[in-house]
Order: sequence, then C-alpha cells, then structure tokens
Amino acid sequence: MSDFVSGFWSLFVAGITLVSVIGCAIFLKAVSIKRSAGQVDTTGHVWDGDLAEWNNPLPAWWSWLFYITVVFSLVYLVLYPGLGSFKGVWGWSSAGQWEGEMKHAAETYDPIFNKFLKQDLKAVAADPEAKQMGQRLFLTYCSQCHGSDAGGARGFPNLGDKDWLYGGDPETIKASIMNGRNGIMPPHGPVLGDAGVKEVANYVFSLSGRKHDANLAAAGKPKFEQICAACHTPAGTGMQALGAPNLTDKVWLYGGSEATVIETITKGRNGVMPAWKDFLGEAKVHLLAAYVYGLSEGK
Repeated sequence: MSDFVSGFWSLFVAGITLVSVIGCAIFLKAVSIKRSAGQVDTTGHVWDGDLAEWNNPLPAWWSWLFYITVVFSLVYLVLYPGLGSFKGVWGWSSAGQWEGEMKHAAETYDPIFNKFLKQDLKAVAADPEAKQMGQRLFLTYCSQCHGSDAGGARGFPNLGDKDWLYGGDPETIKASIMNGRNGIMPPHGPVLGDAGVKEVANYVFSLSGRKHDANLAAAGKPKFEQICAACHTPAGTGMQALGAPNLTDKVWLYGGSEATVIETITKGRNGVMPAWKDFLGEAKVHLLAAYVYGLSEGK
C-alpha cells in the first residue's frame, strides 16, 4: 500500500495531467493548419462515386474556444489542486470548504440551539419556534425510518402514540436519540420447535384478547413462562429497561398476523436505533427529543 502514497505517484499524476492538456493544444494546432491554395485534402470517405468528405481545418472561432479552455485548465491547475499532491496557490480543498461552511453555520445557529439546550425539555416542547426547528430536524434525520408523520413503519416504531419500548418521558427519549438502542429478540425456534412456537404464539394472542386457539394457548403458557417471561414479564406487560414490548396491547412493531408472530418467535428480531450524539450534538438532540415528546403529549 505504501507504494501508492509515495512521491512518485504524485509526480506521475501531475505529468500525465500536464501532458494531456498540452497535448490537446498541440493536436488542435496540427489540425488547424491551412492548406495551400488549390490543394484538396479528403478523409478518404467517398459516396456515390464522387461525393467526398473534405478534411478542412476547424473554424477559427471554434479553435479559439478550444485554446481558451486549454489556458483556463492551466490556470485552474495553478490555483487549485489537480497536479498530484500540489495543493494549488490558493490552498483550496473540499474538506476545507466544508469545515469553513460548518464553522459559519455553527457561529450562526449554535446560539439559537444552545438557548433551548438550557431549557427543560417539556418547556422546549411547548415552544412554537422550538417545535418548528425540531420538526425540520426530524424530517431531515428521522423521517426516513419513522415517516414524515412519525407514524413509523414495519420495524420502526410509531412515535405519535403512547406505546414506548424504552419509556416515553422526555429524558428517556433524549437518551434513546443520543445513545441509540439495540433491541434484540433471540430466536426460539430451535428450542421450541414448530409446534411449540405455534402454542406460544396463541398464548401471546390470548394476552391481548385476540382470537386464538384455547388449547394451543394453554399448552403455550408454561413455555412462555419458562422462556419469554424473563424479558416480557410473566404477565406479558413487557420491560422498558430491556426494550421488551408489552404483549397485552394491540401494538405490533413487526406486524401482528399469526404468520408474522410465528416468524418473530422462530427467527428473532434485531432492531437498531443509531446513536446521534456525535453527529448532531446534544443541542440538536435536545430539540429533537422535545419535538418527539410533543408528538404524543396529550394523546
């Protein structure tokens, strides 16, 4: 790998670039030479016996435009990077431009974000300006998974109701956004077998009053208590400390059909919420958390 970052490759790239640019100018000059009077030069292509394609010089206006592009490219390569490791007279770089824009944005917007960071999350959630800012942040960073209306999708929770896997108080919501979450449902198919999975699924349906087979549910209850209760509690009400969902309501993260529930028990699930602390910073996360909290407040 060290061979590709040595000084030779910088000179090689610079040489190829300059030869290409200067070569274009030489080639243009060669094809722009006027023919002597009376001389007829053709490309050798002939149609219908005597219809020949002449090889005339390029029009002067076109040639000058080409020369201008050659000069422009040479000036560009002096001012900007393009010749190997040479950074250009102006020292411009895309990373430097990005850093400058981020610095300017921080100087402009950080005081606004920090103003709300000093406030309680519930107070921020009630502030109209903060709500608008939080919505824009949500649409930019969160809507791809949770939807623009925060209604969620298969595997991505609805943030507009009061069903929370890890808790819906403002500080817990902020912690979820800051640090992310990793919800793991282990696969139980190898332990329970097909028949056991169906029995447990019917018992789970019975917890929320859904239509189920009573005999299968009765057979599934001891299996649930032995394998599932450690996370979902013996009553099936879930455990927010682990992100284990409440099975006694009718809210399903991946779908509540019999086939889907059987698939979940058999194969398990692995849901990941990325951490935004390093990317957004606490001030923006504070606004986001307040906005998300406000979505379900009063519902």
